[in-house]
Amino acid sequence: MASTTDTSAESRNAQASGSARTRLARLWFRIRLLLAGYLPKRLYARSLIIVIAPMILLQSVVAFVFMERHWQTVTIRLSAAVTRDIAAIIDLIETYPQDDNYANVIRIAQDRLALKIDILPPDPLPGPGPKPFFSILDEALSNEIVKQINRPFWIDTVGNSNIVEIRIKLENSVLRVFARRSQAYASNTHIFLLWMVGTSLVLLAIAIAFLRNQIAPILQLAAAAESFGKGRPTPAGFHPRGAEEVRRAGHAFLEMRERIERQIEQRTAMLTGVSHDLRTILTRFKLQLALSRNKIDLDALNKDIEDMQSMLEGYLSFARGEALEDAGKFDLDEYFAKLSEEAKLRKRKLTTEITGSPQVHVRPNAFSRLLSNVTGNSFRYAKSVSVSARHARGWLVLTVDDDGPGIPADKREDVFKPFVRLDSARNQDAGGTGLGLSIARDIAHSHGGEITLADSPMGGLRVVVRVPA
Repeated sequence: MASTTDTSAESRNAQASGSARTRLARLWFRIRLLLAGYLPKRLYARSLIIVIAPMILLQSVVAFVFMERHWQTVTIRLSAAVTRDIAAIIDLIETYPQDDNYANVIRIAQDRLALKIDILPPDPLPGPGPKPFFSILDEALSNEIVKQINRPFWIDTVGNSNIVEIRIKLENSVLRVFARRSQAYASNTHIFLLWMVGTSLVLLAIAIAFLRNQIAPILQLAAAAESFGKGRPTPAGFHPRGAEEVRRAGHAFLEMRERIERQIEQRTAMLTGVSHDLRTILTRFKLQLALSRNKIDLDALNKDIEDMQSMLEGYLSFARGEALEDAGKFDLDEYFAKLSEEAKLRKRKLTTEITGSPQVHVRPNAFSRLLSNVTGNSFRYAKSVSVSARHARGWLVLTVDDDGPGIPADKREDVFKPFVRLDSARNQDAGGTGLGLSIARDIAHSHGGEITLADSPMGGLRVVVRVPA
């Protein structure tokens, strides 16, 4: 029975705790909504708050600590020193009462203690004046007079006067003392506050200047992205600048824009090539039908249909790309082994070399197609091919050299355009569709890499593929 009671109590406690957490979560959510309605929306204004809010908080804490510890402590010590001087004067007056005019005491107080004193008749002390709203001096000086002298007194610390008046009732007279406020009060506080506020304003001005300089590149990047989204050209004078992260974002945006524009250009060229090549085959259909009359050359028609099918497959592969494939591990050792078998079948001489890990993180099918297109061209036009792979500063650099005829330097950029072929052949066996290197560069760009062409030490063409490893 006791166990059941304990279990039910624990359950009620858990429910109460969960209910309290739920109420706190709802309260915090409401506070966030309330703050979101008042906080600025722009990055520059929010950054200013991030800079100003800690500065104000820090100054408030420093000012409070200074007021509580330094200012008040110094004022108490100064008030205690003045009170001790007054107590000494009272002792002199009471010790040497034969000096009726107290000339020596007045002289000593003025010359040695910087206090102006008068001995007044034993009239009643003035009534208590208005208490200041905030005065450390009034409290500190009163406490010290009570502690050290312990006689009826009256003080006047109110106002902006540099003089503090103190009256103390003696047995047969009233001692009136005029002391400088700075003798009993830490009066240099305003200098500290002035320096603190002044330096804060200077630092704030510098922070605002630097902050504007850092925000400007972000605003320019946003304007460039907005212009690109609306189909407009990039704003004049835009170039990545500012902090390293902002420059990286700017370069990434420019590269993205170039890739998108290149893809649009390639797709447009693809549609043009599709219409041109299909019209060519359809024209041959019409000619064969017109010339054959009652006899149709089925072999020629089948050959044209195969060419059309091969072209369409190439076009679709180029248009579809491999962008939807997930990234994974690609084994260069395994691929080079398959490449060696292909070289034997083609009766080509192949040498391979891997420096570093053979495992790379890419989209396997797309990367395999990239390498197949590059090495396939070398196997087609050359007798000897060399393929090497090495890791360099986070990049995989794959180099393909051959001893083939190569590509003239003025045509190396053109061969990456869709449907550009250096020969005049129109069939797949002789010249292909002209999409191999276009597809290869498209895949390299999708990986964040690049393909370049150069002269090979073997006398033919060198293809360099660089992708992030």
